[in-house]
Amino acid sequence: MTQILGITGPIYLVIALGFLAGRLEIFSKADMRVLGTYVVKFALPALVFTALSQRPVGEILNARYMADYAVGSLIVMLVALAWGWRQQGKSFTLSALCGLGMSSSNSGFIGYPIAVQVVGPATAAVALAMNMVIENLVMIPITLAMADSGSSGAGKWYRIALGSMGKLARNPVILAMLGGFAVALLELPIAGGVLARTINMLAMSSAAVSLFVIGGALVGLPIKGMRRDVSAIALGKLVLHPLVVGLLVWLLPPSDPSLRAAAVVFAGVPMLSIYPILAQKYGFDALCAAALLLATVLSFVTISLLLWSLGELPGWIPAT
Repeated sequence: MTQILGITGPIYLVIALGFLAGRLEIFSKADMRVLGTYVVKFALPALVFTALSQRPVGEILNARYMADYAVGSLIVMLVALAWGWRQQGKSFTLSALCGLGMSSSNSGFIGYPIAVQVVGPATAAVALAMNMVIENLVMIPITLAMADSGSSGAGKWYRIALGSMGKLARNPVILAMLGGFAVALLELPIAGGVLARTINMLAMSSAAVSLFVIGGALVGLPIKGMRRDVSAIALGKLVLHPLVVGLLVWLLPPSDPSLRAAAVVFAGVPMLSIYPILAQKYGFDALCAAALLLATVLSFVTISLLLWSLGELPGWIPAT
């Protein structure tokens, strides 16, 4: 367990440092947004491009990994949707948003910094790129289409889907993926040059800055008066999502064994940081922000236990 805390401890200390910097007003909310913009538009795209451009395409597009992670995430989302809508009588829109919170991870800001210490930077970055594809092309568009149909009536879901696709075409991470795939496919020799070193410098800044931003974003988030729903979303994300994904990668393991652990680690982190922003137009941003706060706090314990459990399973965590 001491070794596990050696992995998770620095991660959450940086998050705590970001929280204190925001709480003490060393950095304002506007400052944190600037740092977050840097990560999303420069550091993460550089990280994804580096991972994809330096490996064969066959290693990048691991069909079993993508199928396991996508199907596992969809199962969790649909179970949460059905439970909230049919069993608890929530609106279809709120049920869909609860499903999104339980099934879509903060892969870039929290998942990657943890995974890189568990499976190594190369495997973690490739898993990150595949997760970004699944989350941005599958989970978010489907959930927002459902949420929109529940709030505005059926018939407009396709507009949300098309709008999401239009935004993705301008997303720096998606553009970095396409560029990385193109370089790998054409086998262009860019490694070791000035451009490659510049991109690597940006990529190396991704983990620390993203964790610092997550801590700052937690300042001022509400949690009172919504404990039941907030707890359900947080526990669904931190417990149910990694369990379902873990079961699938066990039944249908990826060709690279280290990707099994990567999938479970990414599924076990809190929901994506823009979760409250996505829920804002439907009026549920306070609930989603509270769920994000609780999940982030609880994840220090759940991820530590998750990594300990994986370490007890033979062959899941690569030997270091």
